[in-house]
Amino acid sequence: MTVTVRPFHRSDARDVCDVRRRALPYAISTPQSVAWEVAEAPAARQLRVFVAEAAGRVVGVAKASVRHDSSTPGQGVVVPLVDPAHCGRGIGSALLAAAEDHLTGLGTTRLHAYAHDDPGSLAFAERRGYRRLRQGHYLRLDLARAALPPLPDALPPGVELRTAADFGADPRPLFEADAEATADEPDDLTVDAMTYEDWIIQFWEHPDTDLDLTTVVTVGGEVAAFSVARTDGQGRYGSEGTGTRRAHRGRGLAKLAKAASLRRARDAGCTEAFTSNDAANAPMLAINTAFGYRRFAGDWHCAREPADG
Repeated sequence: MTVTVRPFHRSDARDVCDVRRRALPYAISTPQSVAWEVAEAPAARQLRVFVAEAAGRVVGVAKASVRHDSSTPGQGVVVPLVDPAHCGRGIGSALLAAAEDHLTGLGTTRLHAYAHDDPGSLAFAERRGYRRLRQGHYLRLDLARAALPPLPDALPPGVELRTAADFGADPRPLFEADAEATADEPDDLTVDAMTYEDWIIQFWEHPDTDLDLTTVVTVGGEVAAFSVARTDGQGRYGSEGTGTRRAHRGRGLAKLAKAASLRRARDAGCTEAFTSNDAANAPMLAINTAFGYRRFAGDWHCAREPADG
């Protein structure tokens, strides 16, 4: 089978989405968001997307980008995905090579990738010089049948439940809360330098972000906690991030935000919910387990220096 690796075209969006759904069944993806990410990527991200084509069919995709929203310079991220029906044919190697070539040409000093938590994927990464750093868990909730915790009959004084849509006139308070919570997440690649302008494009205006299901907890009128929701129009709900500002932690506000979001999602017709957590993020894993989420898959954050390969 002859495989051709070429740049992504907008007309590939649906095929790429199908590959993503088969390779990452726990990820929220739509053709609209695939096309959006490429068209709206900040210039500093240096995003390139490559597709692998065989017999006129897209059988794999790879993204290569610079982590421009990190204060640590020179960090590149490669994400190769192959349709499970076509694994073992050299497609992943070809895609990874194209992605790495793009990033090394930009002078990146470290390459980050995420390998499925299975022997074949981990061996593939290790043969190419990637070392395991951190483990991640992907969890699934049968939202249609889940026994979600009830919301309190009355909230504490000064505490309100709102939606992201309520902040349409000025979403900056949500950006500030998200930036603070994200910077504190356990990871070997710190995201601590995202600008408000980039956040608007990548999160607020993202086609899959559901502003009505994204829940915000305010205390005294200030954003204290949030749970970001993405949906795909096919009954699938994904938690893009749940967090609490430092001054309000330890009060159960993140759990409140997520419980309210999940309840709204079920009322809106969502039947499956997915989320991901770093294996060391014990507080959020405990919240998700209490909701009824169960481990569905996993991956490993891996990295290598270009000079090693």
